[in-house]
Amino acid sequence: MRLVLYKLALPFVKQDCPQLLAAEKVLVPVGVVKPITLKSKNLPQPQSGQRGYECILNIHGVEQRVPALRFNSSSVQCQNTSYSYEGTTINNLPVDLSVVWNGDFSIDNPAHNQGELMALSMAVPSRGADDVTVGITPIRGPREGGTKVTIYGENLGLSFWEIESSVRVAGVDCVPLPDGYIPAEQIMCEMGVARHNQHTGFVEVCVEECKQEFMAKSTQLYSFVLPTLTNLTPSKGPVSGGTMVTIRGRNLDAGSNVSVMFEEQPCVFDRRFAGGIICNSISAPRKGNFTVVVRVDKARIEKELLFEYVDDPTIVKIEPEWSIVSGSTPVMVWGTNLDIIQHPKIRAKHNGVETVNTCTVQNSTTMICQGPALAISPNQQTDNIERPDEFGFILDNVQTLLIYNNTNFIYYPNPVFEPLSTSGVLELKPGSPIILKGRNLIPSVAAGNMKLNYTVLIGEKLCSVTVSDTQLLCESPNLTGRHRILARVGGLEYSPGTVHIFPDSPLSFPAIISIGAAGGLLIIFIIVVLVAYKRKSRESDLTLKRLQMQMDNLESRVALECKEALFILWYSSLAAFAELQTDINELTSDLDATGIPFLDYRAYTMRVLFPGIEDHPVLRELEVPGYRQERVEKGLTLFGQLINNKIFLLTFIRTLESQRSFSMRDRGNVASLIMTVLQTKLEYATDVLKQLLSDLIDKNLESKNHPKLLLRRTESVAEKMLTNWFTFLLYKFLKECAGEPLFMLFCAIKQQMEKGPIDSITGEARYSLSEDKLIRQQIDYKTLVLYCVNPDNENSPEISTKTLNCDTITQVKEKILDAIFKNLPCSHRPKAADMDLETMIRYTGSPDSLRSRTPMITPDLETGVKVWHLVKNHEHGDQKEGDRGSKMVSEIYLTRLLATKGTLQKFVDDLFETIFSTAHRGSALPLAIKYMFDFLDEQADKHQIHDPHVRHTWKSNCLPLRFWVNVIKNPQFVFDIHKSSITDACLSVVAQTFMDSCSTSEHRLGKDSPSNKLLYAKDIPNYKSWVERYYADIGKMPAISDQDMNAYLAEQSRMHMTEFNAMSALSEIYSYVSKYSEEVVNTLECEDQSRRQRLAYKLEQVIALMSIES
Repeated sequence: MRLVLYKLALPFVKQDCPQLLAAEKVLVPVGVVKPITLKSKNLPQPQSGQRGYECILNIHGVEQRVPALRFNSSSVQCQNTSYSYEGTTINNLPVDLSVVWNGDFSIDNPAHNQGELMALSMAVPSRGADDVTVGITPIRGPREGGTKVTIYGENLGLSFWEIESSVRVAGVDCVPLPDGYIPAEQIMCEMGVARHNQHTGFVEVCVEECKQEFMAKSTQLYSFVLPTLTNLTPSKGPVSGGTMVTIRGRNLDAGSNVSVMFEEQPCVFDRRFAGGIICNSISAPRKGNFTVVVRVDKARIEKELLFEYVDDPTIVKIEPEWSIVSGSTPVMVWGTNLDIIQHPKIRAKHNGVETVNTCTVQNSTTMICQGPALAISPNQQTDNIERPDEFGFILDNVQTLLIYNNTNFIYYPNPVFEPLSTSGVLELKPGSPIILKGRNLIPSVAAGNMKLNYTVLIGEKLCSVTVSDTQLLCESPNLTGRHRILARVGGLEYSPGTVHIFPDSPLSFPAIISIGAAGGLLIIFIIVVLVAYKRKSRESDLTLKRLQMQMDNLESRVALECKEALFILWYSSLAAFAELQTDINELTSDLDATGIPFLDYRAYTMRVLFPGIEDHPVLRELEVPGYRQERVEKGLTLFGQLINNKIFLLTFIRTLESQRSFSMRDRGNVASLIMTVLQTKLEYATDVLKQLLSDLIDKNLESKNHPKLLLRRTESVAEKMLTNWFTFLLYKFLKECAGEPLFMLFCAIKQQMEKGPIDSITGEARYSLSEDKLIRQQIDYKTLVLYCVNPDNENSPEISTKTLNCDTITQVKEKILDAIFKNLPCSHRPKAADMDLETMIRYTGSPDSLRSRTPMITPDLETGVKVWHLVKNHEHGDQKEGDRGSKMVSEIYLTRLLATKGTLQKFVDDLFETIFSTAHRGSALPLAIKYMFDFLDEQADKHQIHDPHVRHTWKSNCLPLRFWVNVIKNPQFVFDIHKSSITDACLSVVAQTFMDSCSTSEHRLGKDSPSNKLLYAKDIPNYKSWVERYYADIGKMPAISDQDMNAYLAEQSRMHMTEFNAMSALSEIYSYVSKYSEEVVNTLECEDQSRRQRLAYKLEQVIALMSIES
């Protein structure tokens, strides 16, 4: 951390450092309570235990510290404070201004911003509201009024009296509140009662005078809605309270304040959403049914809902009344009303430390608990019986059972096992029992008939167990080989060592001697026959010699390759990595001057949203014949209004997905087109996406599919929209953080592949991570150094280029172009086919002789041209008899995969570490990731899915497998580069490793497993721990409010307002309306909400305007 801050203090500030941006004028008012907002970039998010931001103002030698609030990484606000100055000259007096965080770490101020002390009469005038930008929250409320609406903007008056009677929301007077007024920036007002004909409208604010030039209007609409109730769950709870009650209905997120009462008893509000309110019941003075009353601001929601308070649960008996120190042994509990408790727990307290474990309710009178452990460290445990200071149950808010006095619960010492042997390995024959020695294996007689439940695993197989006081006898299953032994009891898990089971020999020793003797006699007989045959035929003799020479040659090749493989495994981690690191360092120095060739936002999004389409219609102006242009533009404008109607858009998407002819390609295309249209309204797009994902989760669970299958494949519009959503919002994170290690990995793979031969036809290479693209033959080659001259500047210094004497002319030209134009993006470089080599290259050796050693000729029957490969194809059937050795030993070259993997290991680790870190290289976690992960957790809670593996899988399918895998496999989506087939194959192996790292399932590997799985088998457990830590860290971060997220989304929309042509995108979407017009119109006419808004009629108007006949 201090290293980063030291870099921030350097005089030359890099673009990715936290810093304040230049401001035209920073006014510091005297005697007026007013915040000061400063533009900035790359501000870090303070973590747990760190202090926040502060502004330091030095007014004529007097220092004043003011708390500051970080809105996001691009703005910070010095909080409401009145500044004072005892002097006669106030106006235009300079003020030194700086921002610090975490106490004394200063944020860079490269623009040297200073404040300017101003008297109130010289401050920015409050009039001129015509350029005000107004935002509001909330945007919905009840007609009965009472909603406190907060209005944000600029130039909203300097004094409260200027606006106290000039605020209207959706045509209804809204009375400003002095406590919620921030001069010029914020107004809080209380809504009046709306008439029945008032439905929706804008916010209008007048500054002093209600003239057009002094009036501001919001871009958002405020709507009046009718909150309703449908049911509540659970419908009863203990009289002591503590029940988490969910009241379901519609429009329950409207308004600013909500209260829930069970008659005179309040239900403590927890949270709410559009479809429900969650609150916690408190203790009641009596039992019985209580009428539920919900108020939203001044609206009382009428619905006959009852909540019943019943008797608190009681505990009658528990058995057994003991456990072991590590806990987690079953304890049966009998009592009454146990089924009304939502999350029962059992507790124990020892030496001031409380431990808790879970219980599972069976019915109203029975539940099974897992005994709580005692907080005793292993080195403090003895063989004595321990008694807890307190023992009881946590049953919602029932206080009487926190300490359960009707038991003498005790703890026996944990079982202790001895190692199997001094070496940790026990050698056995199959069927022999395994004896684990130890002590405390069975509690004393006082424990009664209940026994400890031992589980012993040999490898992954269970064995039957017999237990005595000091021994545990395990009947080993039918296994051979080495297997780790694992013993489990309660919350204790211990491995005493490894057992090595030798297989029985199927033959007796005399039988083996007999077979050996018979084999020896057979070999002698064969030799005699061969000698006799040799004497009879000279041709047979020559054949035998030729076979002998080939066998010797094959043996030499195998020995040579084995030695080379061992040498590569050791040397590649040193010399090869050092050489590659030198090349990468040279590349890094070049990148410091020219920068990583990132694609701009438009090119990047187009390659992800519409891969393979270079000139998409959304990038061009709408092309319509002149006589139809006016009608088409009017029709598309009306259609755009329908797209911005949530009810229509959701109905439209669901109708399309229900059509059998609506293909997977159509789903992806519609999702991408919708996101291009909603690029300027990402808050609305996010709301629609969340609704579609919620519907998708409901559908997945209703169809009884396994929850882990959710979001695994792109089978719906929602899943493709989710990919595009992350594409829009993670572009900045790619440029500032994750893009660098990804680009360095791509460059490392490319350079390492080019250090050895690459077959220009098949794409196979000597150095590869992919078995499918590995040259499995020995190729002799030498490195040649060529000196080249830039064709655009022949007087420039010569540039050295390393090539191989087995490279094709095209490969040589590509390497030369890489060296000469290394500072240019790929799209700006000349093509190899357009360049000629003008000088002859001198080198020793004959390229023809090199290429003729193992050629394979593939004739082109149409042109008659013969294409020469560098090596023979493995599956090529036209092989001579003498070449069978190549097939026999091809697997020995797989060791090159390990050598290449070791060389590239650092770059893979850097990329994975960057992606799976919440704060890496000074870059904070993107808000979109935290927001979407919290949404998935909310959906899991909603459906009562508590399995951590399911939640982990949802998050993995949502972000890593949906976005990052696509980026890793296709770096050309992010950078202006050319990706060869061998580089693509290597990146696919890295991407597969990335996918395996995000999985919760165990990968069982064997000799027949794919090589790419075996290659990173030892690294994947470490990567999995990174992923688990990453998800846990995100879960611990504070939740992002909808207000902060909407502000962030609005900023992203504003930055990319003009990237796509909305009319062209709407025209492309309309093609699906015209194809399924009848089905869409029928659906709109059938649904109540659509009928009330006359959506079918509006769509028919669009169809009429767009039709050619019209």
